[in-house]
Amino acid sequence: MRIAIVHKDRCHARKCGKECIIYCPRVRTGDETVIIGAEGKAVISEELCVGCGICIKKCPFDAIDIVSLPEELEHPTHRYGRNGFALYGLPIPVEGKVTGILGANGIGKSTAVKILSGQLRPNLGNFDNEVAWEDILRQYAGTELFDYLQTVSKKTLKISSKPQYIDYIPKVFSGTVRNLLKTTDERGRLSEILPVLKLDGILDHEITTLSGGELQRVAIAACLARDAELYFLDEITPFLDIYQRIAAAKLIRDLATERPVVIVEHDLAILDMLADTVHVGYGRPAVFGIITRPKGVRVGINQYLEGYLNEENVRFRDTQVVFEKRAHDKGSHRDDLFIVPAMTKQYESFHLTVSGGTIRSGEVLGVVGANGMGKSTFAKLLAGAETPTTGTMETSLKISYKPQYIKAETSDSVEMYLRQCTTKFDSSMYQHEILEALTLGPILQSPVDSLSGGELQRVAIAACLSKDADLYILDEPSAHLDVEQRVKVTRMIKHHAEGREAGIMVIDHDIYLIDMISERILVFEGEPGIQGTAAGPFRMRDGMNRFLRELDVTFRRDQSGRPRINKPESFLDREQKSLGEFYYYAQDET
Repeated sequence: MRIAIVHKDRCHARKCGKECIIYCPRVRTGDETVIIGAEGKAVISEELCVGCGICIKKCPFDAIDIVSLPEELEHPTHRYGRNGFALYGLPIPVEGKVTGILGANGIGKSTAVKILSGQLRPNLGNFDNEVAWEDILRQYAGTELFDYLQTVSKKTLKISSKPQYIDYIPKVFSGTVRNLLKTTDERGRLSEILPVLKLDGILDHEITTLSGGELQRVAIAACLARDAELYFLDEITPFLDIYQRIAAAKLIRDLATERPVVIVEHDLAILDMLADTVHVGYGRPAVFGIITRPKGVRVGINQYLEGYLNEENVRFRDTQVVFEKRAHDKGSHRDDLFIVPAMTKQYESFHLTVSGGTIRSGEVLGVVGANGMGKSTFAKLLAGAETPTTGTMETSLKISYKPQYIKAETSDSVEMYLRQCTTKFDSSMYQHEILEALTLGPILQSPVDSLSGGELQRVAIAACLSKDADLYILDEPSAHLDVEQRVKVTRMIKHHAEGREAGIMVIDHDIYLIDMISERILVFEGEPGIQGTAAGPFRMRDGMNRFLRELDVTFRRDQSGRPRINKPESFLDREQKSLGEFYYYAQDET
């Protein structure tokens, strides 16, 4: 079986020579295998296509994908029109458990959630006519999903959902946080949820004035407060610090003892702690996606990282994600690049103290701490975007800075935007180390202001690293990126630091990313929104032990080397806390 995908956002028939038509061997024999449709986009006949792949190579905008699939995938669960994305399989909600969905962006996770929540009726690949529920139920007769979909078809299932993109909330609701949450408190549990998510202090704030982290916590609270038979949460971690992520995870775990919960999440540490089972989504982003049957959370995450699904006998990635079993604290012999001076920054209601330290050439320095501790302020002081209240920040170093919150302020294409950042755009090294590493090729002709959150994040990282600098500062580079993209970014940043002998400082809340990328770590402590202190840099073991002790969370490594959060009050959790080893056992690192 063969499916042909035309990415309409990349197909620019007016800008090309219609190579997909000119070079198609079937078109040359007189068949209308490829035509330009009414919308001015290419349309490919899957019945006539022989899968030669010539159109894929000739298309100047990478707008075409032709994929051969096994015959058992002949009937998709849902397809978005002719030459559109196809989804195969669905996750299965389970009473009393948290079901996780793990996979790359564009693999169909959100589509699956929309089907299960009743927002989208599956068309079984028949996109020309609406498929009757009787036909859908006949397709799922005898499966675990039959009873569930039958309930969805009758519209008797009450569902509470937290959307993926929370920035739409202020566009559909105006008023205070209190007014919004009051309308959702159907279980009478809001008084228990508010202090855990630390929302008491912003109840009288207008929704339109909230930060990304505040808006995310409000969205989680609104979802969990409703009285529903099933709860869907699409990415709970963006904009939240590790404290807030664990607090939200505990609330969801408590809810799951009463009602089934389905969650889509890219932070593996939180997903590992939160989920009971996971469905792995694989395929080719924006082309097709396959949702596996449920797996144990440890097995599912490890198979996803390995890129090989044992039960399905499918390898969906050429390389596996490896967590090195190495002693971070052995360190490397590197020269000092920059001595951070002791300084302070005083705002009306917040005070930051920096005790000083060093940043080394070729080193990636991780920065961790709660939101509101001054991490982004510290980055702005180094970058020269803010002036210290006491102390002086003078340096001849060239500094490149990627801020935490990114705005698309230009309608230029991605290519034009990046060409303004570097003169090396056409070099093979830049193409390989930046564009290919961040998978930017397919979106080079897209306007910057039309990009999704993940695409905009990758462009911002590319823009930061494209500049000729001695010190690079990246504030939350993992936001909106899936697991595979985070791993690629991690490798690229480490290679960039060592290749240029530059210093790179990474501020992030994803502990997996910090663990993989950092040689040393800077820990921010204090009282959020009131005062913060930058402590360190420390060796990884010392810094992470200090950070995790405050968090009251312990880490271990499993046999694959993957860091895992111990279940609270488990045997290992209690044992490691009694030994003061919050960041792995010492023997795990040898």
